[in-house]
Amino acid sequence: MLLYGRNPVLEALREGRADEVLLARGVEPAFTREVEATGARVRWASRIELDQMVGTTQHQGIVAEVADLAWATVDDILDRAEQRGEPLLIVLLDGITDPRNFGAIIRSAEVLGAHGVVVEERRSAPLSPVVAKTAAGATSYLPVAQTKNLPRLIDQLKEENVWVYGAAGEAAQDLGRTDFSGKLALVIGAEGEGLRRLVREKCDALVRIPTRGQVQSLNASVAAGILLYEATRGRGAQ
Repeated sequence: MLLYGRNPVLEALREGRADEVLLARGVEPAFTREVEATGARVRWASRIELDQMVGTTQHQGIVAEVADLAWATVDDILDRAEQRGEPLLIVLLDGITDPRNFGAIIRSAEVLGAHGVVVEERRSAPLSPVVAKTAAGATSYLPVAQTKNLPRLIDQLKEENVWVYGAAGEAAQDLGRTDFSGKLALVIGAEGEGLRRLVREKCDALVRIPTRGQVQSLNASVAAGILLYEATRGRGAQ
């Protein structure tokens, strides 16, 4: 696939997933030197050529051809927590189909120390260049897995003593009064629709983010970032 955006492409170059890049003429010399320091071959093109190549003007002046992003497995995520000697922190997405929300959640999960993100196979945006760009390179570091059946996965996690919190605006339990110690799964629902009924029922508890404004709901990726921050803050001593 054609990967674009400065952070995603630089991470791909550093990992050896690409060895040649297209740079837009006029890119600042400091960034050109940063690209060349990876050992990549540089070819020059006009910004219009890059616009046409990737179908957007949001490429930040750099494009590279890389192999498609690969899905991890849920076991990869569990192993990651075990290898780090940390209690599991996993993010489960129920119907996040907007690629920018998906990418932003991956970015927040990686930055805030989650061990991975899981989506349901038929209810998710694909791992696309838009997701990779929005994730700002986080797809190079964080396992992102698919499951065929999210409610069944929740049952399996609960058998492993993972406590499952679902985000719901109407929940009675306040996020700030929630115990985030131990192994955790945070479940984020789709924009507008929220969590499906069966997914809600499988959660050990539903939690809400207190709001003060007239608009009563948060963007899914923003909600995920707040939940992850509170979870990691509550586990800081572990």
